[in-house]
Amino acid sequence: MSAAQNVIHDFRMPTVFRVGVGAFTTLVKEIEELGAKKVAIVSDKGLEKVGVVQKVSDHIMPLSIPTITYTEISGEPTFQLLKDAVQTLNAEKCDLIIGIGGGSALDVAKATAALCGKGDITTYINGEKVVESRTVKCILLPTTSGTGSEVTMNAIFGDEEQQVKRGIVSPVFLPDVAIIDPELTISCPARVTAASGVDAFTHAIESYIAIKATPLTKVYSEKAIKLFPANITRAVHNGNDLESRTGMSWVSSLAGVALANAGVGAVHALAYPLGGKYHIEHGVANALLMPFVFEVIGKTCTEEMMDVASFLQLGDFKTQPSEALKAVVDYMYQLLEDLDLPTSLSELGIEEDSLPMLAEQAAKIDRLLSNTPYKLNEQKILGIYQSAFKGKGGETN
Repeated sequence: MSAAQNVIHDFRMPTVFRVGVGAFTTLVKEIEELGAKKVAIVSDKGLEKVGVVQKVSDHIMPLSIPTITYTEISGEPTFQLLKDAVQTLNAEKCDLIIGIGGGSALDVAKATAALCGKGDITTYINGEKVVESRTVKCILLPTTSGTGSEVTMNAIFGDEEQQVKRGIVSPVFLPDVAIIDPELTISCPARVTAASGVDAFTHAIESYIAIKATPLTKVYSEKAIKLFPANITRAVHNGNDLESRTGMSWVSSLAGVALANAGVGAVHALAYPLGGKYHIEHGVANALLMPFVFEVIGKTCTEEMMDVASFLQLGDFKTQPSEALKAVVDYMYQLLEDLDLPTSLSELGIEEDSLPMLAEQAAKIDRLLSNTPYKLNEQKILGIYQSAFKGKGGETN
């Protein structure tokens, strides 16, 4: 028996995973079943302003359970914000955290639920210890379709000292309940819909080619990739289209499950330094870098590129396998144009002389680079950044 046949693969998902229009209405039932005595709603300033946080509070009011809100999140969260959230909710002694929002709010919610009661959390943040248990229950409700945070075991935060984004990972970051209701995404702005949607696509395609991919994770990746083209443009340019919003909810959730179990790779590794130093939205960074990264790494996964081209209905490349990669990369470039997303790093205000520093930081993210079927060293990463700085065709915008 070969070594590969001896490998046992874990497959993890939330205990309850519910997707569909109207799923939000099941929240009260889930709170009752978890036996919550005091609830904290974790969200962001934007959703508080437009009334979404109040909507959740009003919905659970008939339960007569003491409820507090934590909405100090604006933009992408830092480790300092996480420390503040843990300190605040520790003092409140809540036994259930409900996270509602995009990936930032959900990451704060699930990480806080896992870290409450752990004392000094610095060792967990630094990766010296893994969170092995949690006593605070967690329910997550996404209002965007992209990060898949509601079904993953990782949470991403900005390290202000190192000027880089880092993930902390634990199986207990999976919520007890994930409720994905497409109606909650209707109010999501076009730019956020585009960036988060392409983030989900990145999860799907990176998990499909990942070294840790399995036949089961590839089922989830494949379905997400197939659903993506028919829904992303409609969701961005006609945000009230509930059918496309539903489709993107499935893309996000399916790709999130694939990400949680197979992991992602080089695109994310190169995106993290952009978020850490320049505070570029994670989805925008992934979307822009994806074609430039795949032009390089796609050379080692021709069969998978043929599969992806087929899933995207770009053609049958069985007789011309080497052309599949070009078709997929061209699709990625066109996606940026169709969704009105930036097409070069120079557009985002990144200085060319900072590229070596970004490459140095990205080269250290071995957790993701080692899951990529192409050995990227610092020099090759710098080359990718340089290409992305100039944009397709090599001209600086």
